[in-house]
Amino acid sequence: MQCNVYSRYLGPHGFGGVQISPPNEHRAIWQPWRPWWERYQPVSYKLTSRSGNEQQLRNMIQRCNDAGVRIYADAVINHMARGDSGYGIAQSWYDVEVLSYPGVPYTSSHFGSPNGECRSDSGNVEDFTDISQIRNCRLEGLPDLDASHDDVKSRITAYMNRLIDMGVAGFRVDAAKFIWPHDLGEILAKLKNLNETFFPRGSRPFIFQEVTNKGVNGKMWGQEYVAYGRVTEFKYGLKLGQAFSNPGNLSNIEILIGSLDMLPDSLALVFVDNHDNQRGHGGGQGVITFKEPRQYKMCNVFMLAYPYGITRIMSSFDFNDTEAGPPSDMKGHTLTVTVNKNGACEEGWVCEHRWRSIKNMVGFRNIAAGQPLTNWWNNGNRQIAFGRGDKAFVVINNEDYPLLQTLKTGLPSGEYCNIILGDFDPSMGLCSGPTIHIDGSSNAFFRVGTGNDSTAAIHVGAKVSKSGTRYPS
Repeated sequence: MQCNVYSRYLGPHGFGGVQISPPNEHRAIWQPWRPWWERYQPVSYKLTSRSGNEQQLRNMIQRCNDAGVRIYADAVINHMARGDSGYGIAQSWYDVEVLSYPGVPYTSSHFGSPNGECRSDSGNVEDFTDISQIRNCRLEGLPDLDASHDDVKSRITAYMNRLIDMGVAGFRVDAAKFIWPHDLGEILAKLKNLNETFFPRGSRPFIFQEVTNKGVNGKMWGQEYVAYGRVTEFKYGLKLGQAFSNPGNLSNIEILIGSLDMLPDSLALVFVDNHDNQRGHGGGQGVITFKEPRQYKMCNVFMLAYPYGITRIMSSFDFNDTEAGPPSDMKGHTLTVTVNKNGACEEGWVCEHRWRSIKNMVGFRNIAAGQPLTNWWNNGNRQIAFGRGDKAFVVINNEDYPLLQTLKTGLPSGEYCNIILGDFDPSMGLCSGPTIHIDGSSNAFFRVGTGNDSTAAIHVGAKVSKSGTRYPS
């Protein structure tokens, strides 16, 4: 666990934080490779995982905070590890058959009974439209903690508060939909304020809760959790996939995102894909991933430009088998991320957050924060453009022919770096790539191609002060 790369890269490029994998002890699965999902099978709340030990975690959190990059821990609190008895990654014994996890400790009294309130023959969730099954039965056979039990609440809270003491800024609550909202609310209400070493006095943890889909009879289950924090809006990535796939239509994307089955802007956390659905799990069919790089870049450019929700960017490792874990050595230890001289990741690491069109759009979003959507334009099909007040403007071309168009941007006149194709150096006022000229009427001519240059983006934080290349008009 290191944060040197965060202070050198994420902080300077405007990233606000990092969601880390569950930091607690988990089941250790030794196969030809170690599956990604072993991190989501807790054995104890000891802070040792495949990523490292407690001291390494503590050092990472402090160094990230010192660099202005916040850490959000993935909290797996709905269940414990399934499978046979064995030892976790930190050598804690567990026995699934008798529901014994002495590393916490949990015994059978801390788990929901499949023969009690769970109304399914197997004791597992069989009907994902039955909210009673979802919150009382086992998710894919994982022993379901009884969050109404005071001991369960106190042990979960103690674990999360320990991470707060170390300096985390908040939590993603995994499988939140499988925990009764009032029980989850009681757990979150007992969390401490954030560590004053890193945060202003009285700061509260930022909470975002994994709620995967729409409920029955038009009821949005996510609405039951918004009192406790943001809720993951999974339909957002699906709708981007629908709009940006062939033969998708971008001209009505505002209607798709503004539809009544979506959470309001102020309640949603959004993403193009995540670690589950990029593998086709969790309703991932139709989601666009790094395996379709042109569409994936366009989706992320749109998400970071459009004023909806809090955005989260995926940073992946490559895989062919959807069960496979990250690049590892022969002993199963996760390999350090390697970055080449061009800033791209190698040896199995994808690192989408380092792709220029995604990385530079983080700065765009920061510049455009709080600005309204303005100057919308579309060609009636798969070309769109829009501004964010007088701060930023973006053009997206998903047609199979170039976009050649003069558009009103809303920005002051001048020369702007096209941050999709070049990097802006604020100290020199120079752009490493082509620039776009805005005239005195706030108009600019855009030539946007069909390959890696299928988007263009400009903002007032990347205004060129010296001569550079520019599109011919």
